[in-house]
Amino acid sequence: MTFWIVISLITLATAALLSLVLLRGRDSGEPAAAYDLQVYRQQLRDVDKDLARGVLQEADADRTRTEISRRILTADTQAQAAATGRSQPRAFTGAIAIVLTGLVCGGTYLLYANLGAPGYSDLGLQLRINAAAERAANRPSQAEGEASAPASPERVVEPGYATLVDQLRKTAGERTDDAEGQALLAQHEANLGNFAAAAEAKANYIRIMSGDVEARDFGELAELQIMATGGYVSPEAEDALRTTLTLNRFDGGARYYWGLMMAQIGRPDVAYEIWSETLAMGPEGAPWVNAISSQIEDIAFRAGVEYTPIEPGSMAMPGRGPAVPGPSEDDIAAAQEMSVEDRQHMIRGMVEGLSDRLATAGGTPQEWARLIGALGVLQDTERAQAIYAEAQQVFADVPDALETITAAAESAGLTQ
Repeated sequence: MTFWIVISLITLATAALLSLVLLRGRDSGEPAAAYDLQVYRQQLRDVDKDLARGVLQEADADRTRTEISRRILTADTQAQAAATGRSQPRAFTGAIAIVLTGLVCGGTYLLYANLGAPGYSDLGLQLRINAAAERAANRPSQAEGEASAPASPERVVEPGYATLVDQLRKTAGERTDDAEGQALLAQHEANLGNFAAAAEAKANYIRIMSGDVEARDFGELAELQIMATGGYVSPEAEDALRTTLTLNRFDGGARYYWGLMMAQIGRPDVAYEIWSETLAMGPEGAPWVNAISSQIEDIAFRAGVEYTPIEPGSMAMPGRGPAVPGPSEDDIAAAQEMSVEDRQHMIRGMVEGLSDRLATAGGTPQEWARLIGALGVLQDTERAQAIYAEAQQVFADVPDALETITAAAESAGLTQ
């Protein structure tokens, strides 16, 4: 109520000032010709004084008087015409002032009612962050997202292909432990636009493989789940993305969808940090690069960032160091042969090993940034914050190193 009282007073004051200016404009004072008459009469008196002092000859004084008299007659005619002319009507001016007041007050209310948010309180940064966390915790599930997703247009399918897919469904349903059959079913269901069924088949494939899968398998599962909901990133898709980024934090597709999720829950600032880094990683022409390029400017606007175009694949962003290499080929090969639990233990072991080495022998800014990013993906926020604080002390006198470390902390959501 206080807000409306204050806004009403401000609007009325503005309308009153405009009306006052309009009403006062009715009386414009004496015409300019009246001032000219005063000047010409003074000039006549000055001619007499100059003649008395001998400055002017009689003949010159007569010519000057004649010229001034002619000007006086002209000015007098103009003054009389101005005095008898029609002035601005009082009633019309008052009506215009009333209409103006109504337009200002009514227009202000209508604009705010359509563009504003009546009753919406001011939100500080921490309140916005808390609201985003609450929104993320209470957002719809995968099943709810699929139920509310808009119906996708029917695809024209050759009868022969449709028959083959039906046979594949039947076979995959009978052979529930056939990983290859589930993989083929996921692929062909996706071709037909049945993304929910494709996601289910992909999840079955991952289950059957018992952890003998790659990061891209979880990334494909997340993408199918997101496409099944019409672009909404559900908690189930988030879990698949988190696993993808845990195995490979440089997976471009997963990073794109992670940023999309952050934008959906109300954290465009984090989304921009993730997307800007992913865009700079490239490579140019990658599907996620094209998707980010078409949306990042809007995300930057929502995040309050002045967007500067980023060249895909350049890794030459202001305040960012070179890309930190991911795990070696031996590490990846070893991870593919492990179960999910063993793989998680291995990843945490690698993180612990890097942490111990940095604590005892130190390391490069990129290694510190890698450790902060890994802890962020593992959601060990408290420890990541402690590592970030320690890195700031270690590289306090090296601005370039601090920029690299801060960039990693921003991507992990530690600087919000």
